[in-house]
Amino acid sequence: MQDTSWVPLFPEGASSFAWEVDALYFYLIAVSAFFAIIVVAAVFYFFIKYREREKFATPPEIHGSIPLELFWSFVPFVISMTIFLGGAIVYYNQYKIPEDTMEIFVVGKQWMWKVQHGTGQREINELHVPVGRKVKLTMTTEDVLHDFYIPAFRTKADVVPGRYTSLWFEATKPGKYRLFCAEYCGLNHSGMGGWVYVMEQRDFDNWLAGNLSNQTPVQQGQDLFTNKLGCASCHAGGQNQRGAILEGIFGKEVKLVGGQTVIADEEYIRNSILNPAGQVVEGYQPIMPTFKGQVTEEQLVALVAYIKSLSGQSGTTAAPMTPATDGTTAAPANTAGAGK
Repeated sequence: MQDTSWVPLFPEGASSFAWEVDALYFYLIAVSAFFAIIVVAAVFYFFIKYREREKFATPPEIHGSIPLELFWSFVPFVISMTIFLGGAIVYYNQYKIPEDTMEIFVVGKQWMWKVQHGTGQREINELHVPVGRKVKLTMTTEDVLHDFYIPAFRTKADVVPGRYTSLWFEATKPGKYRLFCAEYCGLNHSGMGGWVYVMEQRDFDNWLAGNLSNQTPVQQGQDLFTNKLGCASCHAGGQNQRGAILEGIFGKEVKLVGGQTVIADEEYIRNSILNPAGQVVEGYQPIMPTFKGQVTEEQLVALVAYIKSLSGQSGTTAAPMTPATDGTTAAPANTAGAGK
């Protein structure tokens, strides 16, 4: 793994795939510089060699060359394919999220980043993570489009209203790294930044222990599901069951009315809460009400986390979790609705 901190104007590389991004970037620079030098040198060479020596001279006729034609067709093809393959490999490594990740939830809002860990700890414009640990960020926004960008990790992703987006990284060096919003989001866009603190595992554990929260996202979601929103009255099974049972549903294929099938992921759960009539599960009636405007984004994330936990998906910082952020939340009723 190469360190590019010595390169002027380059941020320090501090993630497991930062060197891959830098290697591809340097390759593009090298290819561009190589051909720029050749073109400029050729311009000056032909300018001097074929300068005018006499008025109205008739130059000799030039015939084509098959080898030359093949050469300047083959070489650019090879170079373009290496660029394509290099970019595809880097893209795949960055956006293929591993399964053994620690999940953290992020909500963007004009003009701040709200972060919640699986154990309940909350941060604003700061993110604490352990070194050498794969971290997945599940992100959404309360208002406009934002973009979560950590230059030292060479990773960024749009944070889009009304849906979840994800990115992952594995920090390789303890330290303090800048966090930016890379999408113009309003008047104070330039101030929407923060810091990522990469800590040794022991220090991170101590930080977690010193920042205890009253409830984890799963516990918040359970309270909303069973008490405040009354989702359990339809989805908990038994004599009064009118919606699909949610235990074990996450990650499974769900058959909807009309024959369509979908995978019950975070996006499905969210949509089922906010627009239950749009995803009615086969065998159930479209009787679930919408919770749009009744729950915040943070509550919605907590509901998703709880429903995931019913399928054995952990909601702690030691394992993948669901979006527990701030913003417009919808109740598991959506998932419920999807099941109705």
